[in-house]
Amino acid sequence: MKILEIREQTVPFQTKIRNSVVDFSQMTGSVVAIITDVIRDGKQVIGYGFNSIGRYAPSSTIKDRMIPRLMNAGQEKLLDETGENLDPFKMWTIMMQNEKQGGHGDRAHAVGAIDMAAWDTVAKIEGVPLWKLLADRFNNGKYDEKVSTYAAGGYYYPDKGISGLKDEIKSYIDRGFTTVKIKIGGATLAEDMERLEAVIEIIGSGSRVAVDANGRFDLETAIAYGKALTPYKVMWYEEPGDPLDYQLNAALAELYEGPLATGENLFSVHDHRNLIRYGGMRSDRDFLQFDCPLSYGLVEYLRTIKMLNQHGWSQRRCIPHGGHQMCLNMAAGLQLGGNECYPDVFKPFGGFADDIPVENGYVRLPEIPGVGFEAKNNLYSVMKKVAGQD
Repeated sequence: MKILEIREQTVPFQTKIRNSVVDFSQMTGSVVAIITDVIRDGKQVIGYGFNSIGRYAPSSTIKDRMIPRLMNAGQEKLLDETGENLDPFKMWTIMMQNEKQGGHGDRAHAVGAIDMAAWDTVAKIEGVPLWKLLADRFNNGKYDEKVSTYAAGGYYYPDKGISGLKDEIKSYIDRGFTTVKIKIGGATLAEDMERLEAVIEIIGSGSRVAVDANGRFDLETAIAYGKALTPYKVMWYEEPGDPLDYQLNAALAELYEGPLATGENLFSVHDHRNLIRYGGMRSDRDFLQFDCPLSYGLVEYLRTIKMLNQHGWSQRRCIPHGGHQMCLNMAAGLQLGGNECYPDVFKPFGGFADDIPVENGYVRLPEIPGVGFEAKNNLYSVMKKVAGQD
């Protein structure tokens, strides 16, 4: 087999929302297409990927460093031992040549986008869904037929008050979700508790609502919110302080007995390990939200799982951030604890296959080869344009 070309294109998110820190109306993402000379079922195999949700497109890093390294390496250095498929581990090593240790920023997202496209390519050439390939290669053939998922929403919209928030939550319940996540920290503490109470009124229990501060709080504020949240027994209290402030997280964990969740803004196995070592995270109740394509891709995520197991953590405590199909495949094939979903925001990237509904809080995956982008029409139409297929 041969890679004929690797393409990248910047794509805007179709949203006007904000959380406690970021206005997403100007947010972009990188879409990558790996175009091969392989034919399966009469069609040219093209693998697709993107750099997840919540960070800007790392276009220049992909185009100026990652793609040239891969295309100049020699095709044989990109292939597995059969010579008939890609080896994402070899590709990862080539992309990271001449990169200094540390500094896990846009570089991590650039590698992650290409890594996603590589795994999509591998599974398509093998003729199996990615979740099945991951189960067979890395999980002794075991997988989950359906994955627990929650609706991530509850953002701060312009001119959208409590009634609009309640309507939003009702719509998630109508679509099969049983748990939701909303934002905090973008209003006063009193206002945020009013929003939380309104959501609980609709969904029935605080244990079915997670809250996310997006790293906004200092320790004093994080503790104040923790005290206010305690009576509601929420599903989890997410990213109260800066994601790299492990001391803050550890101090809060000593005072807040409910589940904490964090990790979506940590971009390497080294940062993930430091969270486990120094962040006070508790393996019996807390959740880890590492987002594969934001943190050097699946190759690095597999290293993270190995590290977690060595530290006594079950991978069931991992519920990836991102709300997209790549992490959904990982959740099924590696038997993680579940996966986020963006039913209404971050289009065209958020959400899952068009024809597979969420049922009682769980979602199944398409049986088609690869990640399954072809089963999500609005995203696949964008990806085909990047590959020059439309």
